[in-house]
Amino acid sequence: MEGTRERLDGAAGIVTGGGRGIGAATARELTRLGARVVIADLSVEACADVLDEIAANGGEAFAVAADVRDATSLARVRDACLERYGRVDFAVANAGVGDTGSIADGDPERWRFVLEVNVLGVALTARSVLPTMLEQGDGHIILIASVSGRESYIGEPIYIASKWAVVGLGHALRKETAGKGVRVTLIEPGVVDTVLARANIFAQTLFETVTPLSDTDIARVVGFALRQPKRMALNEIVLRSAGQEL
Repeated sequence: MEGTRERLDGAAGIVTGGGRGIGAATARELTRLGARVVIADLSVEACADVLDEIAANGGEAFAVAADVRDATSLARVRDACLERYGRVDFAVANAGVGDTGSIADGDPERWRFVLEVNVLGVALTARSVLPTMLEQGDGHIILIASVSGRESYIGEPIYIASKWAVVGLGHALRKETAGKGVRVTLIEPGVVDTVLARANIFAQTLFETVTPLSDTDIARVVGFALRQPKRMALNEIVLRSAGQEL
């Protein structure tokens, strides 16, 4: 029977929030494995460094400016992938933002922004590619969630709520697509050493006690999930630093 593929040669797909952090690492990893990647971020300029790295290593990628809160914007990303490559084999819904305001004193407008990016943005990313994947009878949607979508703690309640929502969305999407050739994988990392995390007061305390995961660690897991045989769906992958209790 078909086993894990070594490479992703010929595959084409989308990574949102691909200009830096986990998204950029994922774009690098997938192109290293032979996939062709459309990187979506707020501006093409934000993707310049990762595009240069990919090109220098012989990979194939290009960027499209997109705001994941806007369905029309994401449709342009999908259409760009279809125009260039003729299909959309995968979408990695990675774009996300954080917030450490409490319920008592948090900024409601910031909460709205976090929920729109982290929840609506993930749903709209899936919505933009799902009709194409269903028509193909093949595709893989990966949602980058968090262990914050499995555990509750004091420090970032709206971010936690957003990630619980993504986990629920992922399971609902899996059931909607079961038996239709489209696989859904939730990837839920613990603390990861990124610019976003380094700016997070809560995450900073974890950096003092554990060795965090790297963005490349998460990217390798994305590549692993995409390379599994089509008969198998990795529905949910949780990974933490070996020293992280939460």
